[in-house]
Amino acid sequence: MDINDILKFLKEYDGEKITIMEVCGTHTASIAQNAIPSLLSDKIKLISGPGCPVCVTVSDYIDRLIELASKGNTIVTFGDMIRVPGSKGALMDIKSEGADIRMVYSPLEILDFAQKESDKCFIFAAVGFETTTPIYAVLVDEIIKRGIKNIKILTALKTMPNVIKALCDSDNDIDAFLAPGHVAVITGSDAFLPLAQKYNLPFAVSGFEAEEILISIYALIKLKGQGKVINLYKKAVSPNPNKKAEYLTGKYFEAYDAAWRGLGIIEGSGIALKEEYSYLDAGSRNLNNDFSHKNGCCCAEVITGKRKPYECPLYGKACTPHHPIGACMVSNEGSCFNYITSNRE
Repeated sequence: MDINDILKFLKEYDGEKITIMEVCGTHTASIAQNAIPSLLSDKIKLISGPGCPVCVTVSDYIDRLIELASKGNTIVTFGDMIRVPGSKGALMDIKSEGADIRMVYSPLEILDFAQKESDKCFIFAAVGFETTTPIYAVLVDEIIKRGIKNIKILTALKTMPNVIKALCDSDNDIDAFLAPGHVAVITGSDAFLPLAQKYNLPFAVSGFEAEEILISIYALIKLKGQGKVINLYKKAVSPNPNKKAEYLTGKYFEAYDAAWRGLGIIEGSGIALKEEYSYLDAGSRNLNNDFSHKNGCCCAEVITGKRKPYECPLYGKACTPHHPIGACMVSNEGSCFNYITSNRE
């Protein structure tokens, strides 16, 4: 079938209802920006899952960064993290009060900071999934090779398969998964095969263009009820993991039970520095999970697909991209951010 035939099929689909969850923030953004839901039959429901690393990071992580900054440490991170609110405010708040908070485009920039300002302690806020973990392994490798003593890392690094398992074990009514293309570049598409077979659910590894996503949705409908993985992003993804990334990550990091916003502690879903490198760790394993949201934020329900962003009473009112109450409204991969900026319904 060509794309026009697929578009016709998806718009006129009148079979059993199907709920498809995407677990990649870039897919969430592309779906919203290309108005893909408007191209689908009412019987095809798309929901956003925990695919935004900033969004699934618990508030205690932000609170820990603020505490570290208040003790005179320099916090280095990406732009999104500066705006994410914790229970005691955001990094941007203490930056305005004089704390040394620096935004970078690459984690490796911290190396030059540390070498030029040896009297300061620098802490990198390392947030991400399998996609970004290898660059933090490179960072650790460089810190050790250069003998730098004034850098530590506070990690909130997570892995995708175990959180999908947690979703499948919960009461979410999910019929299929649009698997994350970027993560699969590192893990290989076969990483999702045990989940597909255990829960008898199809997974489609997809690229990020609108046409690629639509073809993947079509494939998932055709595979409904079958425990299969289909790789529709073969130009970047192979069945097997990236060996170089796997080796470097495994050299410095190991799995541990990590806290996810809205999902609690998920066994083996986090990646932290091994014990032998704990002298570089700023306290990553001691974060508390935030089970409640006293400010009325519904990020926990949005991340797990239990609510649409606009079903949160704060959405578009107290909580906007210019004044985010929850993490999902901060990142350009966040569900709330993409719904409100693209007028997604």
